[in-house]
Amino acid sequence: MATEVGVIERIWRYPIKSTGGEVLHRAEVEARGLVGDRLFAVRDAQGKFGSGKNTRRFRRMPGLLQLRSHYLDDGGEPELLDPQGAVVPDPSAYLRRYLGRDDVEVAREGAISHFDQLPVSVLTTATLDWVRSSVPDVPVDERRFRPNLLVRTPPGTPAFVEDEWFGSKARIGDEVCMEFVRSSERCVMTNAAQQDLPHSPLVLRAITKAHDMRLDGLATVLAPGQVRAGDPLVLL
Repeated sequence: MATEVGVIERIWRYPIKSTGGEVLHRAEVEARGLVGDRLFAVRDAQGKFGSGKNTRRFRRMPGLLQLRSHYLDDGGEPELLDPQGAVVPDPSAYLRRYLGRDDVEVAREGAISHFDQLPVSVLTTATLDWVRSSVPDVPVDERRFRPNLLVRTPPGTPAFVEDEWFGSKARIGDEVCMEFVRSSERCVMTNAAQQDLPHSPLVLRAITKAHDMRLDGLATVLAPGQVRAGDPLVLL
């Protein structure tokens, strides 16, 4: 039985991985995820991508979240915006000065995926409201968790309701179909300062204590199409 569990409140895309993203009224979705999402990344000479953490694929590059990126059109390269919101003329040259490294460049995705995990991250307002209530003295919005889709859920919806969707298929609007698989394991990026959000270790600490560092619903794309703000999310 199909059940509507919420509506799309905001759509987020992050053209350059680990920088602040852009809010869209609608977005094309393909098997890879939202068209253009994390298609570019800051890459160093060892082939590692700029992130908030050090792993086999990622290199910690503090300060990237103070920047933003957006597309003028889906077919081109993204623009990089400095902390004051001004477009920089040469993103790679700017990042070398900004990060104090001469071995970085903005690179398009090749054989190695820029995604940490699965293509689409979905977060509910029920879970986001729980985070806010758990750290009342820390400014929190969805930017700390970098979802693609923020879903407005009905009053009374429990926190971490996304867990109940794992293993289920969902339709968004008239075209897109996804399958929820699991949640993201959160890292120190949730604590990091960005734009008007200050650094705070309390965010990750609260999620770790209550939900084993996990938060959101990660999905694969079964049928492509367009999603729009206001579209219902229907579990099938």
